[in-house]
Amino acid sequence: MCGIVGIVSQKNVAARLVEGLKRLEYRGYDSAGIATLTNDNHIERRRAEGKLVNLENKLNAEPLPGMIGIGHTRWATHGGPTERNAHPHATDKVAVVHNGIIENYQELRQELEQFQCRFQSDTDTEVIAHLMTHYINQGDTPQQATKKSLKRLQGAFAIAMIFANDNNLMIGARRGTPLALGYGKGEMFLASDSYALAPMTDTLSYLEDGDWLEVTQEGATIYDENNDEVKRPIRQSAQSAMMTGKGEYRHFMLKEIFEQPAVIADTLNSFIHPSTGKITVPENVLDLAKSSRLTISACGTAYYAGLTSKYWFERIAKMPVETDVASEFRYREAPMPENGAALFISQSGETLDTLEAMRYCKKNNQKTMCVVNAIESTIERETGIALHTLAGPEIGVASTKAFTTQLTVLACLSLAFATARGTIDQDEEHRLSSALREIPSRAADVLRHDDNIKTIAKSIMEARDVLYLGRGTSYPIALEGALKLKEISYIHAEGYAAGEMKHGPIALIDDSVPVIVLAPRDHWFEKTASNLKEVHARGGKILLISDKEGCRQLKDDCTWTIEMPDIDPFISAILYALPIQLLAYHVAVLKGTDVDQPRNLAKSVTVE
Repeated sequence: MCGIVGIVSQKNVAARLVEGLKRLEYRGYDSAGIATLTNDNHIERRRAEGKLVNLENKLNAEPLPGMIGIGHTRWATHGGPTERNAHPHATDKVAVVHNGIIENYQELRQELEQFQCRFQSDTDTEVIAHLMTHYINQGDTPQQATKKSLKRLQGAFAIAMIFANDNNLMIGARRGTPLALGYGKGEMFLASDSYALAPMTDTLSYLEDGDWLEVTQEGATIYDENNDEVKRPIRQSAQSAMMTGKGEYRHFMLKEIFEQPAVIADTLNSFIHPSTGKITVPENVLDLAKSSRLTISACGTAYYAGLTSKYWFERIAKMPVETDVASEFRYREAPMPENGAALFISQSGETLDTLEAMRYCKKNNQKTMCVVNAIESTIERETGIALHTLAGPEIGVASTKAFTTQLTVLACLSLAFATARGTIDQDEEHRLSSALREIPSRAADVLRHDDNIKTIAKSIMEARDVLYLGRGTSYPIALEGALKLKEISYIHAEGYAAGEMKHGPIALIDDSVPVIVLAPRDHWFEKTASNLKEVHARGGKILLISDKEGCRQLKDDCTWTIEMPDIDPFISAILYALPIQLLAYHVAVLKGTDVDQPRNLAKSVTVE
């Protein structure tokens, strides 16, 4: 994952920028860089491939003076982990570091090239520097250029910028991706993670979604998305030498839920080229697309990610898929097909049941690959082919951002397989990849329902039993929603395919059993709506999660609604996971359970 550090000071900042970047190394990266204004107020940069030691060596050979600067660690997304693609990106007027994704990058780049802008990298980030420069060249101040540029940028992002000829101005902005402001004595700081600032300050503010700010040595002025000056709470941080902290959040789980726009963007960036929209995966991964059948095996939440992807692989790539819980799979002694492939999903890469299922498949001559969050885990080493979720460390036991980044990887993989198998054309690939690139900004929109969901949770917390219903890709999300509620609030909950409700679960329906219905307006919507009305006819209290039109059609049958963005049905499973995570979290908090470490559960299960 990418990381940002910025400092405005009365003394040289390069060494502390590197120190802050070191505290973000846990996020994963493969290049790094810093930019400062030198003594003559010109922008200078030092960037390097690989680990921070390479950047330090470059700084030792070519010191970089300056009392204002920005730094960045980057996980290569496209164009390779080269110095050319490393942040900061700069023109003669502005230098910028950026986390997230600019969805309309290609459109802006084509427009700017008409004004003789010359791009030096393959990144979407560089368009920010050129867009800002374009407005400054027209006579705008940096603040005016920022206002105009933010209106043009689409996506979820965090940004920090410095400007030539002004050694006492840094501008930052947040849309969906975290950014923290640190207060010092005669100096100020910005960072994507407060942990980076722990050695420098314990006094912090956290920008809210849509905020942008001016930072000087004397302080900061914060503006909301309407450009009105606002105040944000200033907090004393207890951050220390821990691996990572909760920042402004009460629990790690809530922090990780709100990190999802950023980590999904990071993950998407590793698979989708921003200028072409093409899905890119290694050639040895594409070899598996030629297999006769794909067997997917995992445990818990990861299994539900695999079950969701079964719909994608079969509908889009027309690839036969079998999904199974890893703890059951190998004991069935299932016959494996010739020229078959097997995919294993694990956050830790150490889950023993999944590891043993993988070994069974290898013994039966299946080509194997994995989706993992932990680099160089046992499962990655033994499969030999790995796709990584760029979720960063997930401290909360109940998986949130690891789950949605697993779904993100699997969605990209299904498109890559579909293209390789010739089951979709170029236009369809572009349409679906464009839908994927909308996820970070749409996820940020969904998280704005937090207060509404918190209110709904007050009613759900009194229930003894809760049912979740969904069809198609919403069915595994219903299973995941029930699991989340069970594992952290200890309320009995079950997820069902909505069409199966009348074959048994309908007997449980009464006014004491909340029923949570996931109903994106896909081609299952009308069927799901009929099942919802069956629940309503029997006195069930319904929480409907659907888009504006779906909520409008069904609101009379529902006790509560959560209105989701209008989206392509292809990405609904990823976005509809967010409100069920928030609901489980708020119910658990109200019940007073240990949210981050629920009883009897472990983060990585290494026993059978």
